[in-house]
Order: sequence, then structure tokens, then C-alpha cells
Amino acid sequence: MAQGKTEPPARIKTLAVDIGGSGIKALLLDESGNLLTTRSRVETPRPATPKAVLDVIAGLAKAQGLFERVSVGFPGVVRQGVTVTAPNLDASWQGYKLAASLKRMLGKPVRVANDADVQGFGAIAGRGVEVVMTLGTGVGSALFVDGRLVPNLELAHHLFRKGMTYEEQLGNAALKKAGKEKWNSRLGKAIQALDALFTYDVLYLGGGNTKHIAIPLPANVKIVPNVAGLLGGIFLWRE
Repeated sequence: MAQGKTEPPARIKTLAVDIGGSGIKALLLDESGNLLTTRSRVETPRPATPKAVLDVIAGLAKAQGLFERVSVGFPGVVRQGVTVTAPNLDASWQGYKLAASLKRMLGKPVRVANDADVQGFGAIAGRGVEVVMTLGTGVGSALFVDGRLVPNLELAHHLFRKGMTYEEQLGNAALKKAGKEKWNSRLGKAIQALDALFTYDVLYLGGGNTKHIAIPLPANVKIVPNVAGLLGGIFLWRE
């Protein structure tokens, strides 16, 4: 190395993982949240026990290459790295120490948050009241006020209409049973209900089933790409 020159600091790479009811995805991000690799995806194993899911993550991590830390979006309530609920995975996730288990397996520091919260971090502008609803195997939700997360918002299992919850009316099973036309009609009603409840500035719709949306959306309702569920992982490391 020439005198007077110093090596540039090593980039900190984050392995971002999105655990979904139908697929588990991963990619690498730099410190600014920019993509360093292409997304890898593996079908969620059945039954989706902690061991089966961690085995998938281990394979995805190896395929992605070297990294210094890990961010995980999980489809359920998470408190301090422990999964409290997992309605679309396996019952054995209740009370599971996911962050600690992944840290032991991968040998890197790990932070875990609800998947809709992570997707929100990857989508929001950080101004006013912003709501996120994810439409996939289940229904996820997140609320942000001036960029700050309001924790543990779980709309999926609250009553929506006709004595049924948001998830029972808008989850993947409901889409398959009711068909796209009726599902879209329900989505329109859900958008109106959320607007009345939160008076949001923007509602972001994410998840794999956004591809089935066939109704005109209000100007303050935006569809976000699925990769936001991974891009938001960088925010788990920002104080």
C-alpha cells in the first residue's frame, strides 16, 4: 500500500430474511440499504416448524455469501426476538427465541421484527400517518406516525365485516374460496374502513396477492413491491 493511503472501511453487509407463509426470501444489503445480491426464494416447508424454517434460512444464507449481521421479518407478533404468535406457520413457534437461535446458527448478531413492520420501513416516506397492510397467506398490518413505528398493531384478527376478521375475508384462503372479484370488493371496503379508523395520509398495500388487485385505488393508496419486505431490514439496525 502506498504511503499516506489507507484502505477504505469494510462494508457492513446485512442478510435480510423475509419469512412468509408460502415462501422464505433472502438477499444482502449494504449499510445504505442498497441491494448487493439478487433475491433468493424457497418455498416455506410444511409443517413450518422452527427447525424446518431455520434449515431453509441456513441454506439461503450460504447461497447469499458473507455478511456481518441479520435482519428478519416474521409473520406474527415478535417481542425482543421472541415469536409470540405465528398463525400461518406452526404452533411450535409460540414463545420461540428466534433471534437467539439464529445467532447461534449463523454466528452473527440478529434482529427480528414483524414482517409488515419491516415492509413498512422499506416503503414509508416518514411523514404523517402511514398504514401498511400486507396481503399474502395471511394479512399483516403496521402503523407509522412521522416515521415512528406504533408497535404490535395486529389488524388481521380483528373483526372486519359479517362477523369475520380481516384475515378471514382477505387472506389467501379467502381469495381462493371467494374468487378475485369478491375479494377485490372486500378489499375496497377494507380500504374505506382503515381510512375511517386511522385517517391515514398514505396506505401501502404489499404482499404477493397485490398482483390480484383489480379495483381503482384512491390517490393515497399505493402498492409496494414485495422486495420492500427485505429492504426494510436495514432499518432494524438504525437507532
